[in-house]
Amino acid sequence: MKFTPTELQDVIIFEPKVFEDQRGFFYESFNHKIFEEVVGREVNFVQDNHSNSKKNVLRGLHLQSKPYEQGKLVRCSKGEIYDVAVDLRLESSTFGKWIGENLSAENKKQLWIPEGFAHGFYVLSESAEVQYKTTNYYSPKHEIGLHWNDVELGIDWFAKNEVILSPKDEVNITLRQFMNLRK
Repeated sequence: MKFTPTELQDVIIFEPKVFEDQRGFFYESFNHKIFEEVVGREVNFVQDNHSNSKKNVLRGLHLQSKPYEQGKLVRCSKGEIYDVAVDLRLESSTFGKWIGENLSAENKKQLWIPEGFAHGFYVLSESAEVQYKTTNYYSPKHEIGLHWNDVELGIDWFAKNEVILSPKDEVNITLRQFMNLRK
C-alpha cells in the first residue's frame, strides 16, 4: 500500500498494490493495522456508505458537527469522480483550504478525510459508484452543508456542464456563514 500526504495536514491518498493477470485483478482495499499506522492514531469505522450517481452530479460539500463528526475513507469502485476535502478545523493553519483528487475504478485510489473536514464529489464519468467508510454514525440534526461554488472557497470542480444538485445541496451555506455559526 502506497500512501501520499496532501497539502492539507492529515488528509492522505492511499493507493493499493494491485496484482493483475489474465484472470483479472486482486488488491487489498483496506487493512486496519496499516491504515492506523499511516494516520498515526486509532480509527474505528462504524458505517459503510455506497452511492450511485450520474454524470455531472455534484454531492456536497457535507460535514457533521460535534458530537457526530465523521472521518471518511472514500473510494470510487465504478467510473470516476473528482473528490474534494475542505479543512474546517478552526484551529488549523489550513482552515478554509481544499484539495481535490481524481478517484476512479481504474486508479483505485482512496482519500482519507479526517473529522473536521467537509467532503464532496463531482461525477466525471457517465455514472459512478462511490463507497466510503465513516468513523461516526450519520445524524441529520448534525449535518451541515457548504455551498459547492462559494467564491471564498474557490474550488475548481472542472465542471464543464451544469452541475446536478439535490434540493438540499442547492441551499447549503457559505464559508462565512459557517464561521458565524461557530462563534
